[in-house]
Amino acid sequence: DFALADLIRFVRSPVRAGFDALSTKAPIYADIRMVQVGIQKKGHGSAVDCLLDHGQEMAREKGITRTSAGMLALGEALNGSIVVIGNAPSCLLSLCEMYGQGIRPALVVGCPVGFVNAAESKEELRALDLPSITTEGTRGGTPVAVAAINEVITMFAEKS
Repeated sequence: DFALADLIRFVRSPVRAGFDALSTKAPIYADIRMVQVGIQKKGHGSAVDCLLDHGQEMAREKGITRTSAGMLALGEALNGSIVVIGNAPSCLLSLCEMYGQGIRPALVVGCPVGFVNAAESKEELRALDLPSITTEGTRGGTPVAVAAINEVITMFAEKS
């Protein structure tokens, strides 16, 4: 979809931030399994984990989405990590709130798709002092988020 070229935003040197994080084998956290599975495993030494594997009891207790609960449960473990969100605007909004509490991932690929809070969550991310790759508006999704992080990984591997 060539229209996406005009919608992708690179803020605060995200490629450099991704290279730096990958060079330290920082963990990569994906919002959902489809994103986790899509992230290439070659070319880097980082573990690729899914937010759905964290905080499930918190999701039930607080009545929040499982991806938001996973983000909250990881807390300070997110510092210095790479976060890839392709589907869950609520998760990206949680991460933006956590920024106010001192949580600082090295890179955020925030491309949630949809009409409910997708555009707003990405705008909020771009306003933070965090390296990010996002899409403007309601477009995005797993393919876009995975393609973005995989290209960062490919460039890192070719450079190394």
